[in-house]
Amino acid sequence: MTDFSDLGLSPATLQAVADTGYLTATPIQEQAIPVALAGRDVLGIAQTGTGKTAAFTLPMVDRLAAGRSKARMPRSLVVAPTRELADQVAAAFERYSKGQKLSWALLIGGVSFGDQETKLDRGVDVLIATPGRLLDHFERGKLLLTGVQIMVVDEADRMLDMGFIPDIERIFKLTPAKKQTLFFSATMPPEITRLTKQFLHDPVRIEASRPATTAENISQYILRVPQADPAAKRLALRSLISREEVNNGIVFCNRKTEVDIVAKSLRRHGFDASAIHGDLDQSVRMRTLEAFRKGELKLLVASDVAARGLDIPEVSHVFNYDVPHHADDYVHRIGRTGRAGRSGSAYMLVTPADGRSLDKVLKLTGKTPEEVTLDIDYSEVRSESRRERPRRSGERERERERGRGRPASETSVAPMEPFKATEGSPPQPSADVEEDFVPSAAAGPKPSRRSADAPGHSPGARPARTRDRHVDEPRSSRSRGEGAEAVVVGFGGDLPAFLARPVPVAKS
Repeated sequence: MTDFSDLGLSPATLQAVADTGYLTATPIQEQAIPVALAGRDVLGIAQTGTGKTAAFTLPMVDRLAAGRSKARMPRSLVVAPTRELADQVAAAFERYSKGQKLSWALLIGGVSFGDQETKLDRGVDVLIATPGRLLDHFERGKLLLTGVQIMVVDEADRMLDMGFIPDIERIFKLTPAKKQTLFFSATMPPEITRLTKQFLHDPVRIEASRPATTAENISQYILRVPQADPAAKRLALRSLISREEVNNGIVFCNRKTEVDIVAKSLRRHGFDASAIHGDLDQSVRMRTLEAFRKGELKLLVASDVAARGLDIPEVSHVFNYDVPHHADDYVHRIGRTGRAGRSGSAYMLVTPADGRSLDKVLKLTGKTPEEVTLDIDYSEVRSESRRERPRRSGERERERERGRGRPASETSVAPMEPFKATEGSPPQPSADVEEDFVPSAAAGPKPSRRSADAPGHSPGARPARTRDRHVDEPRSSRSRGEGAEAVVVGFGGDLPAFLARPVPVAKS
């Protein structure tokens, strides 16, 4: 292990590092920091949780110590895929630039544009942003990237997964061609390789570990669930958490809707759990994450928005409620535990429907996790499934009738009372025109529209209606039946006075 003092950092930066409690550098930091201090482009590849953030933050702080920022023209730029990761990078700059007059701004969604613009107007040395909000500010004319001297792309493979590569290409083109670029990723898909060849100039490739590998200090396990019923998986998850000594843990789900369901299920059964995913308000996400960091929340149920780059050192367990669709996500998920040399445990729930996704994970990592078994009575699953299944249309009415002791088949809609004309009542439509739509108390079940003469129909079926009985007769003169008065249409014979007034004609 190498001390930070041997990497060429300034005394002020070394003091800030010492104040955080770190003494020795990780392999990626040991190799990347001297190269970055020399002004070379860096292509850093390392598994998650190995200290990539400090590997680019520390040399940036040293290089930016001299110089002044200009309004709306940041001197350096860090692009991160998620709001949480961008916020974490901002916190790292705040720690490591302690004692030095460096300013920074965080541009992420869910936060007021006005506050961010105020910081940009003052001028910042370091701009940390997600791609979407960065381009929003640029298009509003509030930001210029022509003064960027150092550009960092963090978690580049996550950018690819989230569809940000076109935005990253555009951002690169908005910055000067002559600049230092620090490019970090845990994996190197072909699209990321193409990007590095296009925008990095003779980079030093630093590969601290084989791409897509998992840390040796993370114990990996598989729990097989015999059925794909979500209620069975939730039961298995609760049993697993109850068995383990969980200091704090993260439960990963593939879908945002599943995140909410699992968090609600855990809370209903007495577990301290909260959800975090991309559809939640930013303030809620930050509060939930801060409570988890401080140890005030035991279980964080998350989508993959929390899988990349989040540095919460004391996460003891990671539970993969779903086998990830992309094998790379498994590496990032379990990398939330076992950080900074600590040991951790990662569990994955596998159903019979997960065979293909599981094969991809095992092929990528090159490891076969140990299988664990639990004594679970899955008879509880049926009652929970019924309780949580959404009711179909009409089901509540049938249940209500069964509760009164009447079979559901006897339920019917009460017949409407026949209309009784009173003085001043509004006119009613002709019976022969609307007879299909106004039920009568004595009518009984409504017969078929089709003719009794049609083959295959029972005698007594209603004859087919003909719409031409009153073709030559105005609708207002149609009778409601024998002895009934003609239907009055409009105002009848009472013409309002205002309609009889002459209309003035404009003179030309």
